Amino acid sequence: MKFGQFPIDDATGFLLAHSLRFSGVDLSKGHVLKRSDLQRLKAAGLKTVTAARLESDDLSEDDAASMLAVAASADSLRFSEARTGRVNVYSTVKGVFVANKAVIDCFNSIDPAITVACLADHSRVNADDLVATFKIIPLAVPRSKIEAACSVMKEQTAFCVRPFKRFAVSLIATELPRLKPSVMDKTARILARRLAVCGNSLQRESRTTHETQALSEALREVSALQDDAPKLIVVFGASAVIDEGDVIPQAIREAGGTVLRVGMPVDPGNLLVLGLIGETHVIGAPGCARSPMENGFDWILERVLTGEKPDGGMIAGLGVGGLLKEIRSRPMPRDNVSERQDQMSVAIVLLAAGMSSRMGSSGLHKLLAEFDGIPLLRRTATVAVGSKASSVALVLGHRADDLINVLSGLKLSTIINPDYASGMASSLATGFATQEARNADGIMVMLADMPDLSSVHLDQLIDAFDASGATAIVRAVFDGKPGNPVILPRSLHDAILRLEGDVGARHLIETSGLPIINVEIGSAAQVDVDTPQAVEAAGGVLVESLNHLP
Repeated sequence: MKFGQFPIDDATGFLLAHSLRFSGVDLSKGHVLKRSDLQRLKAAGLKTVTAARLESDDLSEDDAASMLAVAASADSLRFSEARTGRVNVYSTVKGVFVANKAVIDCFNSIDPAITVACLADHSRVNADDLVATFKIIPLAVPRSKIEAACSVMKEQTAFCVRPFKRFAVSLIATELPRLKPSVMDKTARILARRLAVCGNSLQRESRTTHETQALSEALREVSALQDDAPKLIVVFGASAVIDEGDVIPQAIREAGGTVLRVGMPVDPGNLLVLGLIGETHVIGAPGCARSPMENGFDWILERVLTGEKPDGGMIAGLGVGGLLKEIRSRPMPRDNVSERQDQMSVAIVLLAAGMSSRMGSSGLHKLLAEFDGIPLLRRTATVAVGSKASSVALVLGHRADDLINVLSGLKLSTIINPDYASGMASSLATGFATQEARNADGIMVMLADMPDLSSVHLDQLIDAFDASGATAIVRAVFDGKPGNPVILPRSLHDAILRLEGDVGARHLIETSGLPIINVEIGSAAQVDVDTPQAVEAAGGVLVESLNHLP
């Protein structure tokens, strides 16, 4: 390829190097110059044009990028059409992105004009996440260079996505007198959320004393069970492992297993134990795994759930990048709106599980208060169902039976949060774990005690989210002050599942690094009714019984 400035009269068939836009002329970079184009440029006073002249063995940037995409393995991946020398690569499944650094380095060493960039090895991804991109830098490259790059891609797999597989996951927790049952309950709850992120669930839980013999018997019992999926056993010890002869590793040996590794070069997560009993991996979880924050346990858990067989050597290689103390959940790279294959979808998670504690000792439930003769919960659920949202999932907890009675005929799903007393985070996680939320591009978090919201308000938020390409956080505001509802993009889904306690998503919104779009909807964004006085001020009437069921 010859690049430079050429006389207008000699540039027919050349590739335009830079876009030209002025009166009567609108030509994009890479445009093949026709005689009519050159006549217009000449009439506009141009005598030369910056362009590229292809040689006989040159490939245009889009043809070259397309060849690379064809050569690459398509294992759980999809490839965009080539555009401006770029092909984006997307995951088609939820799983773990695996990259072969040696292959990618070899590819990128062929010629600076030919590049591929991808996510870090063993990044967790969702379906439709951007995982890699091929980019041809100049307007054209020699065919021989592209063929060499294609050979590298064909000889070895440069990257792929390993989908999460279904496992029969068992939790065995050991107990000591000083360990509160509430800690054990929280541990099981957080493990269940971790598994939900990976498309799995906790199949069974057992507890035993923190003694080698008791734990080894529990391991043998679980290992012998007949399951219709591969097994995984997670052990949470009541006391930290400090030696290869400590309770968890020794119990694995006495159960007939092999200890692959005690300790890992990842912090937090140093005190992990990994073993095998037959074909079943046993992970002795470090104490930090009782927290929802990312730690070394997540790395090993995710590998196992994709069918990978981690061993001691693999764990020994995790030190570079293994310092996680300051890690934050970060969104996935943003997709180009034009690359979206399906119509954008927003699932509503309607939160109605709270205990109405600020209503005082009367026993009256704010969501049963009547507005214009309609119970508040039915009113807000009807607003949600009447919007453009693809689905509505109502999360119930306190007095769920009473609340369900006011919902007859509404097209929504109801989910009971058994842990509603622990706070809002558990209700968010319950709603976000539904199949509808997992498949949606965005999830609108809506509070059930906001009587002034309308379907029009919700549609304004959904339209703004759609216009952002489903990549921004969208929230309702009143006079510029944040309110509710809020739409969170798919990239924050897993971070929501890791929240704990009586907290919402506000801190996550502020620290995610994603753009935030504020949509002014008026006072409806900030009117909620937590007290009897607030109900009455908003025009509601408290009722002692359900006398006006629809």
